[in-house]
Amino acid sequence: MTPDETFSRYVRLSLIGFVFVFIYYLIADIYLPVTPQARVYHPVVQISPQINGRVVKVLVSNNQQVKAGDVLFSIDQGPYTLALEQAELMLDDAKLQNKRLDTNVKAIEANISAAKAKQHEQKLLKNRGEQLYQNNSISEQALESIRANFEASRANEAALTAQLAEAVLARGESGEHNLAIRHAANKLAQAELNLSYTQVRSLSDGVVTNLQLLEGAYALAGNPLLAIVAKKADLVADFREKSLLNMKPGSLARVVFDSRPGEVYNAKIMTFEAGVSNGQLSANGMLSITETSNRWVRDAQRQRIHLKLINDEELITNMPSGSRATVQLLPESIIGQWFGAAQIRFISWLHYIY
Repeated sequence: MTPDETFSRYVRLSLIGFVFVFIYYLIADIYLPVTPQARVYHPVVQISPQINGRVVKVLVSNNQQVKAGDVLFSIDQGPYTLALEQAELMLDDAKLQNKRLDTNVKAIEANISAAKAKQHEQKLLKNRGEQLYQNNSISEQALESIRANFEASRANEAALTAQLAEAVLARGESGEHNLAIRHAANKLAQAELNLSYTQVRSLSDGVVTNLQLLEGAYALAGNPLLAIVAKKADLVADFREKSLLNMKPGSLARVVFDSRPGEVYNAKIMTFEAGVSNGQLSANGMLSITETSNRWVRDAQRQRIHLKLINDEELITNMPSGSRATVQLLPESIIGQWFGAAQIRFISWLHYIY
């Protein structure tokens, strides 16, 4: 065989190989989809104080494991201790004021009793005066004076009754249901709550990461001061839309992690995300923006799926957030699963190189 014939033979074999690989790629992209765009994500809890104050003590170190309820740092308690004492004084003052109001109510009730007795006396004098007037024993002027005294006693009783109603209204309900006491008790509870907030605690188990907080820093309510990577993990993978055509929740998958080359783990699809940020519309009052592209074939849109390792869930829990992975989805057919397993096994060997 001449060199030209040998070269022609190699060219033909290369073309045949290229066509074979191209056809395999087209089929595998639909029935054996694989993506290197997969990561392990951990929820990150940003710890923010609920009150303002100077940080007086940081009780954790960077990359320290913490449990829910552990104290992370402390805020100066001085102002909040004073606020608590002030709230206690306000509650005591409200109770004392209620006692004063109770005494006032009793005094008015006593005055009403005296006014009623006085009115009864004036009524008797009025009746006797009218009889004496009929007998011409007293003058009309004296009778009018007696009647005026009787009406004055009635008016005095009515005024005292109105004062009593006002005093009872000012007093309100008795005991702990009294409005003034409830207001003071509410302020006391808020002061106690604020004092408890001086001890900033972890809300979940996890690891403190990227700790930059130092003693002496001024904490602002709602401003994050440190982050905790929670001891939960989510394995996500991004595939082209057409690659998920034949997949559904429960479909099997194989996963290879960059940190564990040569090791293949079994997994299954848990859920498909409802959408991506490119498909989100916001009510911002702006007109719609049309998509523009000069490319004849646009970039494929990727969709995200969530996976769960089978019998190895603790593995990703102990991995750092952001760990890379490669995911191979498997079809339902036995032959397809064999090809998929071989394909991801080959990729796992490649991870020794790159």
